[in-house]
This record gives sequence, C-alpha cells and structure tokens, in this order.
Amino acid sequence: MEDENIYEKIEDALGHSPGNISILEEQIDIDLQVEYFEFARELKKNPVNADIPELSKKLFDCGFPAEEKKRLLARLAASEEVAAYRAIERYLGNPDAELRDWAVLAFQESRMVIQSRLLDEDQVFISTGLGGKGSGLRYFVVLISSSGKQFSGFQRKLVRTEFDYHLKNCGAEAEEICFMDNFCSLLAVLPVRAPVRDVFREAVAECNQYGGFLSEKFIVTNVKKLSYEEIKEFISEKDKEE
Repeated sequence: MEDENIYEKIEDALGHSPGNISILEEQIDIDLQVEYFEFARELKKNPVNADIPELSKKLFDCGFPAEEKKRLLARLAASEEVAAYRAIERYLGNPDAELRDWAVLAFQESRMVIQSRLLDEDQVFISTGLGGKGSGLRYFVVLISSSGKQFSGFQRKLVRTEFDYHLKNCGAEAEEICFMDNFCSLLAVLPVRAPVRDVFREAVAECNQYGGFLSEKFIVTNVKKLSYEEIKEFISEKDKEE
C-alpha cells in the first residue's frame, strides 16, 4: 500500500491548511465521479448566465432527455444562486433513477459553491469511491494469513480486538469485518487527518506478537470494496513474488 496522509496532501496543494472540508458520504462509482467533474470543468470553460427558473423547470420535466438533465444539473451546481442549490436539492428528493448519483455530485458541488461565497474561505471537497461518514473517509482493508491457512478462533478474536482498539484510538471505527478462507476483509471509517498506513501497520504488528500469523503485506483502498476474485488474485500475485 502506498499512502500518505490525505490532509497533508491537501495542505501541500493549497500551501496552507484548508478552511473547510466536505466529504462525500455516498458510495458512488469512481468512474462516474471522474465523468461528472470533467464534464463540469468543461462547462466552466464557457460560462453562460444561467436562467435558474428555466433550468429548474426543465429539470423537473419528465420528458426532458436524461443526457440534457446532466448538463442542467452541472450548470445549476456552478451557480452561486441559492435558488440553484434549492432546485438541485428538490430534484434529489425524487430524481430520475439513472441520474441519482449524478444529482448527488451536483448537490455537493452546489453546496460548496454557496459556502465558498458566504464564508469567503477555501472549500475542499473530498470524494472517494467508498465515500465517508461525518469527517472521516471509508477504507476497505484486506489482511492476509501468513501461513495461507484459515484463521483460528483465537486469531479471529485477536484481530477483532486489536483492530477495534487501534481504530478507536485514532478516532476511527470498524463498520464490518469478515473472515473468508485465508484472508480477512475490514471496512472502516478513519478521520481525514489519520495516518492510515501507520494505523493498520501498528495493528498488524500487535497481532503478530502472538504467532506472526498476519502477512505484513495488506490491501488498503478507498476506491471500492474488492470482490472475492480480486482479493484471491492479489494473494496469488503476492505468493508468486515471494
């Protein structure tokens, strides 16, 4: 896992500490997120005055094409008018099914634009495939048995205990933990300032004081929950390297 503290990356990019951070809580496919933000960026290259009432009317027109509604949502999101924000909020209450995630992204962008105007400070929006919760980001972690065998009852209990302790110690929480074959998957929410790599390394090291049953190589991602097949493929490649 190659990881740096996300908060430090933001500070490096801005040259100072961010004034306000907003985290996308929804779990939205990362490819769709990229599509939305690229689409929105292209629209901003050729800004036009938005007729908010007219755009809103079209947004709620059941016969208006979905692709055109994408454009409407992005245009509304770029507006500093509170009416545009309210229009997206209202639409999100009962969106076209295929546009729900797109509308969520537009709503988040619109809120940032409004906050930036009202508060007059930097607004940082963090979005990942796994989303977040409150001021934390969600991560999917895979721990691998060093012996290639299933974890014993004692080992399972130890993993649960140690990871729960280390996560709570940094203000994080484990949402779910699952043992399968020769690996364990964990879904956890960590504060945006948390040193993610160190938290999990320390927990692994603590567990390994009782028999060294965890591999020091583990998976951490905030893009998506990996499938059983993807995890087994990673383990297979790891075994080849060793």
